[in-house]
Amino acid sequence: MDQLLDQFLHYLIVEKGLSRNTIDAYSHGLTRFLRHLRENGVQDIREIGKFHIRGFLLALRRKNLNAKSIARDLVAIRTFFRFLIQEGILESNPVENLESPKVARTLPEILTLKEIEEILEQPDLQTPLGIRDRAMLEVLYATGMRVSELTQLPTHQVNLEGGYVLVYGKGSKERIIPLGSEALKWVGVYLKTARGSLSKGKESPSLFVNRSGKGMSRQRFWKSLKDYARRAGLRKRITPHLLRHSFASHLLERGADLRSVQMMLGHVDISTTQIYTHVAGERLKKIHKQYHPRG
Repeated sequence: MDQLLDQFLHYLIVEKGLSRNTIDAYSHGLTRFLRHLRENGVQDIREIGKFHIRGFLLALRRKNLNAKSIARDLVAIRTFFRFLIQEGILESNPVENLESPKVARTLPEILTLKEIEEILEQPDLQTPLGIRDRAMLEVLYATGMRVSELTQLPTHQVNLEGGYVLVYGKGSKERIIPLGSEALKWVGVYLKTARGSLSKGKESPSLFVNRSGKGMSRQRFWKSLKDYARRAGLRKRITPHLLRHSFASHLLERGADLRSVQMMLGHVDISTTQIYTHVAGERLKKIHKQYHPRG
């Protein structure tokens, strides 16, 4: 079964072109599933029936995994079995017609413009690292890109004259996002004054580099962001994704149309973007209640 899993993951990489994060999530869920099967005496993929899959989902619930994690594992299993049928290894899909657990759609938390500005003011602009971090924060908020897209962004995909950035997101899908005047200014400052001293003459395709001249890691940037939020006195749990949520919500609050925001975020399904309209609506209701004389 492990060999079939390896073939499946290779198929996702080579033929489907899925992102590294998605493949890692599928691999983790399926490894957990196959381990559960072996622990219950199943050694052959052709022995698996709905009973075994329901047993696995029940075991996940007993471990107190949330519905979103369970649903993600079930998607991985369903895709895996479709691949096995496509390859002629199986004739029927035991996951077919098996319902996914209901996942409650929670409204994402966002930062206020004031909170974002307070974070942006924290990097030490007397140092190359501080200038780099200011540029990264400005680009993240200006574009709403994912943190992996930011840290892996090649220099040649940033067009300072045109005022936009070219991003390859999930499934290598291409999208163009405007940068805005502040992000453009700080990327320009970073390129002129900081990147050279950080790269130390080394060639790196990445726009943003660490003190060794190599591309930034997601973990390093996340840690820096948390440090800046702490310095700004924010008590919220700050993540790069929170700036992505804030980007989308702030655009919609100020009248941007949903389809444009969907394109900039790189969402395949507009229903994924629609949740931000609820965030904007809730925020407007709070403002109305707070400031209207009969609120």
